[in-house]
Amino acid sequence: MSAPRRRFLLIFGLFILVIAGGVAYFADSDPDGLDAVTQRGCTVVETEQGEQLEGRCIAQHAQDHTFSGGPLADYTVGGDDRWTGVAGVIGAVVTLGAAGGLFWGLRRRTGGE
Repeated sequence: MSAPRRRFLLIFGLFILVIAGGVAYFADSDPDGLDAVTQRGCTVVETEQGEQLEGRCIAQHAQDHTFSGGPLADYTVGGDDRWTGVAGVIGAVVTLGAAGGLFWGLRRRTGGE
């Protein structure tokens, strides 16, 4: 790999890590558009068991995701909101690694390789 290409990839990777690690702390904890739409017609009520929905809405039939108890669930590390940036960096590294691996594995090869 040529030096300019290596330098570009290094700068690109560092930029992605800074953005993923820094911008993650500004993420909004309120429901996104899809959550807000599915909760129309319901009100959120605090109970001893946690939050529950009262009324009629689509969100009442929602279930937790299979990996909701995982180490990076809810954009945190181990459920600790202070580690949101680390979760963003881990996600960026995994995504870049998977994309790079697919790109390298599926690239067109010339006759000399």
